[in-house]
This record gives sequence, structure tokens and C-alpha cells, in this order.
Amino acid sequence: MIGHRLTGIAALLAATACGAKGDKPAAAVAAVRTSNEFNADSAMSYIRQQMAFGPRIPGTETARKTGDWIVSRLRATADTVVEQRWTHTLATGKTLPMRNIFARFKPNAKQRILYVTHWDTRPFADSETDPAKAKLPMPGANDGASGVALLMAVADALKKTPPNTGVDLLFVDGEDWGTFGPPDVDVLIGSTYFAQHLPYPGYAPTFGVLWDMIGDADLNIYQEVNSAQAAPEVVQKVWSTAKDMGYEKYFIPEAREPITDDHVPLIKAGLKVIDVIDIDFGPRDESGNVTTNYHHTLQDTMDHVSAKSMKIVGDVAMALLR
Repeated sequence: MIGHRLTGIAALLAATACGAKGDKPAAAVAAVRTSNEFNADSAMSYIRQQMAFGPRIPGTETARKTGDWIVSRLRATADTVVEQRWTHTLATGKTLPMRNIFARFKPNAKQRILYVTHWDTRPFADSETDPAKAKLPMPGANDGASGVALLMAVADALKKTPPNTGVDLLFVDGEDWGTFGPPDVDVLIGSTYFAQHLPYPGYAPTFGVLWDMIGDADLNIYQEVNSAQAAPEVVQKVWSTAKDMGYEKYFIPEAREPITDDHVPLIKAGLKVIDVIDIDFGPRDESGNVTTNYHHTLQDTMDHVSAKSMKIVGDVAMALLR
């Protein structure tokens, strides 16, 4: 995924800022109920297990093994697991096997919530300044593994205490394969395919959240501009929930930039899906500016993600489902 800085969006900020006054009893109860529901240690274990496979580049044996592992884990927790498999034709004319994984809780429930993440990793670390390093595959502890780990830990919690509404967990392939533009070439492949091949006619979750790069050890999640424009009520719901749980330091009610990510094809398909992402991945100075950005570099490793960040985001993710 890639972001672009914007200025002069004061009106948008006013529309999307989660400035609800006073406490919300229901949210407070949810915070207490979910405080021990999300297991951050399990989430960190899921990140490590993905990293042990190696880079999860579409079309590789490593990707096949990782996908099989994800499916196996989800079949032990979700009510149903469906795979979308297809062959994507690249801009070069070559073909690439693709695989989306769709796990469902209470699949017959009409009211549904959709959670999305991508499970692939970028074939090259193109943000490295050294040309030789830039050709190497990115490890993807945060950009890839953290979102998968979050959804798998959510699935564990839902297995123990089933949700009252339908919940869909979508793991998309090929988000990070090609070139982010404009024009975008061979990126967001899996989410675009899902948007064009929805589970059934009229599929319209109440709301959806894309969870991406949420394991950053120095967590700062700003509101994303495309999300705030397309589904401001969902943005407010998420940031208000985080605030009620005492996580307002990490979920910052300020829209900073539009980000090209897997929520965009889903928004275009008419789904109310927003992006929860810490695009500025790395340590910050006293002014809050990232001093070293690990995004799309070889530094996207286990030592730069944390259980604390996974717990914060996991608690919010669970509260939204209860």
C-alpha cells in the first residue's frame, strides 16, 4: 500500500473526528468485557510462524505453505472457510496463481461485519536506498503478518465466545505484488477480485475494517482520507471505540492522507470498508515524525513489532464485534 500527504482538509477532519462528549456506557462495558479476550501472545506467535515460512510472495512454494497453514488454523475456529482461487494475468502477460481465504462465523446471519487483511508480502524491498537490497524480498512482519495474526487471534476469541452477529474474515492475496502509481499496476489484486466476485448478490456488511500494518512498536494510527470520505460513520465508530477504551493516544482523530490499500476496491464496490493502518512504520522523534521508516524495507522484522501494539488494536477489533 502507498500513501500520499494532503493538506487543507479541515472540513473533513471536523466531519470525522471522534469527539463524542462524555462516557459511553455500552462502549465502556465492551471495553471491560474484551480486555482479556484478545490474546496478544497468540497474535505474536502467529506473526513468528508466518515469518518462519519466509517471504509470502504469490506463486511461490512458501506462499502455498503459508496459505495452507492459514486455512488449517481457520478451519479449527470459523464455522466455514471458503477459498477463492484464480489466475491473474500480469501487465507483462505472465500469469500468477492467486488465493483469497474467507472465514465466516454465523454464515446464515443477515447482519454481518467484514474484517480484511492481506497475507502476501512484497517481492522486493523497493524503499531500500541500496539498489542491491532493493531487489530482495521484504520480510513482512508488520506489512502482511501483523494483520493476519490479528484476524487469526480474533477468530480464536470468536470460537470461544461466538458473536451475536455474522462476522466475515477476509485474507486477500496480491496486495503488494506490483507497482503503486499512478497508475497502479498489479496491486490490490485479491481485494479487486473479491469486489468483483462477492459471496452472493447483495452482499453488504453493516461495516468493514481493513487492518494493515497494525503491529508497529511505535503505534500511531491516523484516520485515512479515503475512509473518512466514503464511510465517516465507520471511522467515527472505530475511533470512538478506541477512545472509550483508553486508546486515544494510539488512535489519533486526525485525517492525514489518502492511502492506496485493499479497502479502495471494496469502497468502489459499494461496501462501507475503512482502513486502519499505521503507514508511518518506525521510531519517532519528540515531534512525532518518523526518523527511520521501515515500510517496504528489509527492516520490516519481528523486532519492530510489539505485543503491546497488537493488544491495543486487537482489543478495539474485538470491541467492535461485541
